[in-house]
Amino acid sequence: MKTRIAGPEVIIILLLPLLLAATPDEGKKRKPPPARENPVAVVKTSLGTFRLELWPKAAPKTVKNFLDLAEGRREFKDVKTGEMVKRPFYDGLTFHRVIKNFMIQGGCPKGDGTGDPGYTFEDEINAKGLGLDKLKAMQKNGAPHPWLVIRTRNDFRRWITGPIFKQLGITSQEELDKKLDEVKKRVNALTLMDVYENAGYRYDETLEPARPVKGVIAMANSGPNTNGSQFFVDLVDTPWLTGKHTVFGKVVEGFEVVEKIGDVKVGPGARPVTPVKILSIREEKPAKKAAPEGPKKPETPRKKG
Repeated sequence: MKTRIAGPEVIIILLLPLLLAATPDEGKKRKPPPARENPVAVVKTSLGTFRLELWPKAAPKTVKNFLDLAEGRREFKDVKTGEMVKRPFYDGLTFHRVIKNFMIQGGCPKGDGTGDPGYTFEDEINAKGLGLDKLKAMQKNGAPHPWLVIRTRNDFRRWITGPIFKQLGITSQEELDKKLDEVKKRVNALTLMDVYENAGYRYDETLEPARPVKGVIAMANSGPNTNGSQFFVDLVDTPWLTGKHTVFGKVVEGFEVVEKIGDVKVGPGARPVTPVKILSIREEKPAKKAAPEGPKKPETPRKKG
């Protein structure tokens, strides 16, 4: 039996579904994949790697400082020479403070929690967005709010009564006796936001609120507006830190590595007995866009034999 070559009408009928399928995309550019909204930092340690999504809308200056130090774009003071240098800051540092079921802390150039990059910068916290303006400093039972972590009379004086005495000009017992009712009134009106602002914290309502929950990365500090290079990653929720530390990202991959670091044996000062090194911190580059594919050529009937 002879093989017949189909006529043009038959070929058109056979190819019609393929031609129709190819037509819609022909001459049109395919949409690129959506851009990644937030930067991602890859943290390589001696115990493994984890990835952080950073939040510029919550803490733009903090995120920029973190990435600039990590990538070697920002100058800092070398703790050994005292000179200003520019190189990847975190490479070779350690997690110098590890507290099980709390957090892991790193980024100190001295390795003992006292170091900084030679400068400090302000906090980036939205207290109202976190609801601190609604939480009373004194509870109905007469005890301070637990987030204040007030354990002694000195703590109470520092956080609660001291600033009020200063505002009212109270410097003696006699003056206190005269203004005692006003003192009580002000104490009962205090919110957590008031307490922290009295201690020197300043807040920004334009920032997205970010809570100190399990897995976040936040800036370590020694009080209001003393951020530098040290950071910590929460192993658990830490609500008592709300309003006192700038939260600027969260672990999105490799949290088991963070937990492994949190389980290491520690000695005095919560310092790991075997150092846990930060090998590098780098911003993850977005994947390159693939070149759009053009419409495929429809196959044509071929003669056999």
